[in-house]
Amino acid sequence: MLNLALFGPPGAGKGTQSKLLAEKFNLTYISTGDILRKEMGEKSPLGLQAKSIIEKGGLVSDDIMVQIIERTIGKALNSNGILFDGFPRTVVQANILEELLNKMSNPLTCMLSLEVPREELMHRMLERAKIEGRSDDTPEAIKFRLIEYENKTTPVASFYQEIGKYFPVNGVGTVAEVFERLTNAVEHANRFEP
Repeated sequence: MLNLALFGPPGAGKGTQSKLLAEKFNLTYISTGDILRKEMGEKSPLGLQAKSIIEKGGLVSDDIMVQIIERTIGKALNSNGILFDGFPRTVVQANILEELLNKMSNPLTCMLSLEVPREELMHRMLERAKIEGRSDDTPEAIKFRLIEYENKTTPVASFYQEIGKYFPVNGVGTVAEVFERLTNAVEHANRFEP
């Protein structure tokens, strides 16, 4: 199986690229952001709890995210693997994910990291706010999310570097250019997987 995690700061293009990768490699697409927005839209207890955190630009707790992933991971039975978009976001989540996938005898193939400069991220998210009207894309929330990302999720890159599964990819360019770079990284990682 091919199990991928797409990593990168808010606004890096993870959602767009994840969908393309999932289609190309026939992977079950697990987007924690989409799942959380669905829960918020349905006003479930989990959704209401997550909404107050997300609207301030915070990250949902490891406990909530792990519950979501464990519930969703079983849907990957009829595909070539799983593509995680927005997970893991902390080292705790990375360790839990490694344990879950190793129990299934299908470890993570690689962590792809979209690298995009901060100024470009701010521009992208402010444009997205105009187009999509997302309440979590205010300038204050964006700045807070980038700080949260740097503080909490950057160590995840180190975790995957240490185990040889980290692949940085230039996330600036057209959708097609970035997709080609990601595809090349996946094919490279898959050749060297044990």
